[in-house]
Amino acid sequence: MRVVSLVPSLTEAVAVTGPGMLVGATDWCTHPAGLTAARIGGTKNPDVAAVVALRPDLVVANEEENREPDLAALREAGLDVLVTEVRTLGQAFAELERVLVTGCGLSRPRWLDEAQAAWAALPPPGNPRPAIVPVWRRPWMVLGRDTFAGDLLARSGVRNVYADHPERYPRIPLAELNAAGAELVVLPDEPYRFTALDGPEAFPGVPAALVDGRHLTWYGPSLVPAAGALRAALRRPAPAVSVRPPPPKPPPAARRGPRPAR
Repeated sequence: MRVVSLVPSLTEAVAVTGPGMLVGATDWCTHPAGLTAARIGGTKNPDVAAVVALRPDLVVANEEENREPDLAALREAGLDVLVTEVRTLGQAFAELERVLVTGCGLSRPRWLDEAQAAWAALPPPGNPRPAIVPVWRRPWMVLGRDTFAGDLLARSGVRNVYADHPERYPRIPLAELNAAGAELVVLPDEPYRFTALDGPEAFPGVPAALVDGRHLTWYGPSLVPAAGALRAALRRPAPAVSVRPPPPKPPPAARRGPRPAR
């Protein structure tokens, strides 16, 4: 079977579970290392003609990651397109099985069982810590309602202050973020590459937890280590910055636009 993936998380899941099956992937598909599939453009601007030329039996996509006009064009070209929706951990597990077992005809992988077991083994979060979760700056954007990353954080003992916001990724002025009553700021390294020197300084007096964005936003084999890694990172935030220094220069490599789910 020949598969093209338009989603980094699904690319890794297919490549690890069915070696040799993946014939095309986006430029943002960085895992697994050494991926040799043909590159067919970005998640938001795939080269439809290049995908068609690969003659895939199946194209796997995501309703948030990919644009409907591109998916429609692939269908019009006669390709079978499987579109996933992943906004909770439970959905991620179900959609991964649908892609791998139903869509690709593979056996259910061991890593999927291991991921479910790892997350099921987490102790109850207890009193969740109120937090804000920026995913972009210039302008500041944060996790809002109904996000996969928000669900993982809730299971890891963090209450997203903006979880009930009408928008899923709202733009919030920095002054308002600092007045939101958060006891923690969670800073992933993608889609914006927050670092110890770029992000914590904007939230004086609030401890900052720098987390691996792949553990927070990817669904696939990375879910196995993510359960423990996220919880550990959130338990050991960096000390709060007492005074806000001058803003840093724009980073040279913000990985892509403000769309966190991978």
